Amino acid sequence: MDLEEAPDSEGSEKSELFSQKEEEEFDEGEEEEDEEQKEEEEEEEKGEEKVKTGLLNPLLQPILTGDVDSLQKIFEDPENPLYDQAEHLLLEEDIVRRNLLYAACMAGQSEVIRVLAKYGVNLNDNTARGYTLLHCAAAWGRLETLKVLVLELDVDIEALNFRKELARDVAARYSQTECVEFLDWAAARLALRKYIMKVSTTLAELEKGPGRLFKEDKNTILNACRLRSDWLETHLEALINEIFEQKQQLEDIVTPIFLKISTPRQVRSAKSVT
Repeated sequence: MDLEEAPDSEGSEKSELFSQKEEEEFDEGEEEEDEEQKEEEEEEEKGEEKVKTGLLNPLLQPILTGDVDSLQKIFEDPENPLYDQAEHLLLEEDIVRRNLLYAACMAGQSEVIRVLAKYGVNLNDNTARGYTLLHCAAAWGRLETLKVLVLELDVDIEALNFRKELARDVAARYSQTECVEFLDWAAARLALRKYIMKVSTTLAELEKGPGRLFKEDKNTILNACRLRSDWLETHLEALINEIFEQKQQLEDIVTPIFLKISTPRQVRSAKSVT
């Protein structure tokens, strides 16, 4: 179902929102079905029937429609009848451990995600088969939601599902080209950031040990790391190849210094002295 189309009922909307994409992924390539899987399917059918009978989560509608004012009142107004159970309702899970945050991602409700993140929810939580909110947004092609999750809320872009797929891989499987490009860009930035952290950690360890860390070398490394960190903050529109160039430049500065420190000194023998 197209998420932009008006559903016949809230029940059918929730049913389809919570099944279409991920169920396709669950079923692909699984030709052999054991008893445990059959039991899970039976339980899920019961869950779908529960939805159809009208036992709906009261947070569903404001989340799907992007009604952030109503959501904030529920979570912040002690007089609201749903106040005491707001967190429980938000994190209530279906049979495969999807909560309403997944519905927000499927619907591309980025502002809803921003608001709900303030209430201490774990944005890196995953389903029974390892799908995170990022996997979900990637599969459904919700580019703006991906940007909010990655750039503002700092979710883990390296999380893997049960297929050992990154969110980027899921986006590629569903031909979500813009999402693939964005996640590749985000991965390049993360690689540079992690390398800077690695260099800083190594430098701190060398200072504690007996290594030959000269002040000039230390300052060279620190300045190079600081320049790249500042560059990341001020070049949010940089292309992937430009990010890799910055990482390579840093490696070209740092590697020779660390190699020099790790190379044992040659001890001159008494015979060579005479």
